[in-house]
Amino acid sequence: MGRYIGPVCRLCRRVGEKLMLKGERCESAKCAIEKKAAASGPRGRGGRRPPKYSDYGLRLREKQKARYSYGVLERQFRRTFAEAEKAAGMTGETLAQLLERRLDNTVYRLGYAESRSQARQLVRHGHVMVNGRKVDIPSFIVKPGDAVTWKESSVNKALYNRAMERIEAKVIPSWLSLDKTNLSGRVLSLPVVEEITTKFDKKMVVEHYSR
Repeated sequence: MGRYIGPVCRLCRRVGEKLMLKGERCESAKCAIEKKAAASGPRGRGGRRPPKYSDYGLRLREKQKARYSYGVLERQFRRTFAEAEKAAGMTGETLAQLLERRLDNTVYRLGYAESRSQARQLVRHGHVMVNGRKVDIPSFIVKPGDAVTWKESSVNKALYNRAMERIEAKVIPSWLSLDKTNLSGRVLSLPVVEEITTKFDKKMVVEHYSR
């Protein structure tokens, strides 16, 4: 199955939760899921009761939340889960760390882009460098010590200028550092699980693949 290219707000409605797929727009009054909820009343669309899920449905929904949030295809997600399962430590926490360490997510967390989808485009179009080398693979896994910077020829582009305008309001997680004067980032450590704000139940995802 190819990558989903339809309205991303539909994905939020599908799992019944805001997934921040449009970045800053999701926090504003323009958020489609907020408008839909306000118009639908306390019981949901048309006044109907919200759907009831089976145990399998609940676990599937949590897995889909993670997939949609990070923009990962099912096959990619399975590979990432298999890698987490083989690693030492708790599978759910390792999975969350691997997803956070994707280059497109790192670019988003550093504030170079407004959303993960925009960050993915930045990476694919060759605007991002890791340790001085262009990396155009969104799924590239960064490691502690890596420098994540803009390509020199991209510094004068509109996307860079917009990132500079909003960077002061951006909260950078503790596992990353950012020089806000020139938008130069560095990976300090593995992601701190407690700081991962993406909403999905790690235990249920593990149970989904372990059934």
